[in-house]
Amino acid sequence: MRSRISLSIVAIAFIAACGNGGGTASTSPSSTSLSGYISVFAAASLMASFDALGTSFHKANPGVGVNLDYAGTPTLVTQIEQGAPADVFASADTTNMDKLTADGFTTGASRVFAHNQLEIVVAPGNPKGITGLADLARRGLIYISEGPTVPAGKYSLQALATAGVKVTPKSLETSVTAVISKIELGEADAGIVYTTDVIAAGSKVQGVPIPAADNVIATYPIVAVKGTKSSAAASAFIDYVLSGAGQSTLATFGFLPAS
Repeated sequence: MRSRISLSIVAIAFIAACGNGGGTASTSPSSTSLSGYISVFAAASLMASFDALGTSFHKANPGVGVNLDYAGTPTLVTQIEQGAPADVFASADTTNMDKLTADGFTTGASRVFAHNQLEIVVAPGNPKGITGLADLARRGLIYISEGPTVPAGKYSLQALATAGVKVTPKSLETSVTAVISKIELGEADAGIVYTTDVIAAGSKVQGVPIPAADNVIATYPIVAVKGTKSSAAASAFIDYVLSGAGQSTLATFGFLPAS
């Protein structure tokens, strides 16, 4: 399965804007006079929300082209450190952000833009009757997880440890989207992902809530990548994600507020 997906916000809106000769109303704190092209590397769990944010940011700033690349957070860090062209990095945890910063690949301080929480993901109708974390250790049940370096995998281990559940995943995936895909295909019975992933998958899967006492709150920071050739546009995108419009969009996809 391909774990990295690219989405280009194409220049259709840009062409239209050039043709109308008038100003365009903007919900972004950035200026519609901005131009350039930015590549945003974002954690896989941000796919649906950042697709929407990328589109709305481009409408508000038609001179800026936006490309979105998604993968597991540690995969993105490796790609950036190996020279992949990125202007903005949005992480699903602070550990990977701290690594990228310590290694000298960021510009300015990272800013927390959202939080998330965990949920058990199962097939529609919950055919295995899973009601909580303890059921994941049931004999014969196929439980899968993200790898321990992937933020969701790390958080899953924390939640299971808090609940006193010992279970060995049948496979370790590179991202939350890979876990969701295997549940959709019937290749596994259950996994642990973010609440937002369950929402994004719609009727293809079902979620089983994890009690607050056992749950883990994920922190999402964002930063400009060192060496960006579109620093103004990158900063504007980050500001947009943190703006009222950006926060409202994230909330519609199930994310918890930045503060």
